[in-house]
Amino acid sequence: MIQPGLARIGRLLDHSPLPWRAVHVAGTNGKGSVCAYVSAMLHAANIKTGRFTSPHLIDRWDSITIEEKTVDESKFCEAENAVKLRDSIADIRASEFELLTATAFELFTQEKVQVGVIEVGVGGRYDATNIIQHPLVTVITKIGRDHQALLGTTIEEIADHKAGIMKRGAACIVDATNSESVLHVLGATAQKVGAEPLHRIPTESDQESADFQKYLATSDLEPHQCINLGLAYRAALTAARQITPAVSAQPLLEGAKKSVWPGRLQTLDIRALTGRREPVILDGAHNTQSAEVLGFYVNKRVRTKSDPITWIVAASVGKDLRDLLSHLFQPHDNIVAVEFGPVDGMPWVLPVNAESTLEVARSLGMEGSLENAGKDVLRSLQLAAKTASGNPIVICGSLYLISDVLRLLRDIR
Repeated sequence: MIQPGLARIGRLLDHSPLPWRAVHVAGTNGKGSVCAYVSAMLHAANIKTGRFTSPHLIDRWDSITIEEKTVDESKFCEAENAVKLRDSIADIRASEFELLTATAFELFTQEKVQVGVIEVGVGGRYDATNIIQHPLVTVITKIGRDHQALLGTTIEEIADHKAGIMKRGAACIVDATNSESVLHVLGATAQKVGAEPLHRIPTESDQESADFQKYLATSDLEPHQCINLGLAYRAALTAARQITPAVSAQPLLEGAKKSVWPGRLQTLDIRALTGRREPVILDGAHNTQSAEVLGFYVNKRVRTKSDPITWIVAASVGKDLRDLLSHLFQPHDNIVAVEFGPVDGMPWVLPVNAESTLEVARSLGMEGSLENAGKDVLRSLQLAAKTASGNPIVICGSLYLISDVLRLLRDIR
């Protein structure tokens, strides 16, 4: 289960020096993408970089990268075992996420990274990653309603938790498309803790940069992707110039082109699993804001007037499923509901019953095919391929479903 607070992670790392500096990223949506961009940019600038994001996609250790490569499994296990032994001897009783965070931080130290790019797990103020005391820069992406049981029911309460990563003297780069009430909370917190005044993206001075504009002009990115890239570019530039003052923008933007972030608007070939020749779209949209973005993308780039979309959907218990799905489905679309499998290291994460997902779809007036694949993700792919008959397929609703699909493909290969 999630156990907010910094006491346990503090004890785990009490005798572990953290000589590297950090780029710390919080938010509801886009923070993983921002982390991927930042680490790719810093790597391209010849700054030795580690990255820690969550949740993992296929294996627990793929949440940690060193120099843009997943950490070696044996090194991960060695560091993890050392952390778990420390936890046991001191009777700390750390959560799974705290153990993973400590493992990542230990690996960064062992690998002598210069900068760790760190994604907050949940919230910010009491998240285990907030043991970081002197970040080079902090970033706060788009904030929406998620994890309300932990963070509060209002957007302002949630923003207050996210703002907790700000530190004295450090710049904070924020998504300026957040509501004014959110920006007010963030600005007040920055002033209270002595952080630099907020750097808002997009702003005229940042977005009109010739190099940045040139990159955007040739990138074919969606609006939310442009903002995430802008946040990452400003954060990477701010961080890099504290490590290598003479660094220019060009290598950072070249690095952005090489950024890879699986499970977000990812095109995937599932022929080996289903025989289907046409690729499918894989996206981890799992809350209202990300569903809105995915729905916009599908309607703009994928949907035709006559052909339905076939959706493969799973969701975690606790999500507002009706609100999420209402941004995706059209009445003539087809739905295959499925349940993702057990999540390694997070036994408290449970899937919504597939029949419950179909009940929500019926309540939304769905008129297409509605299929229940139960707990069989492979069968959900095969049912969707048969139902779609060459028309578009989109897999979404949970990063844990995305993980299951990617794992099936890896194992069959």
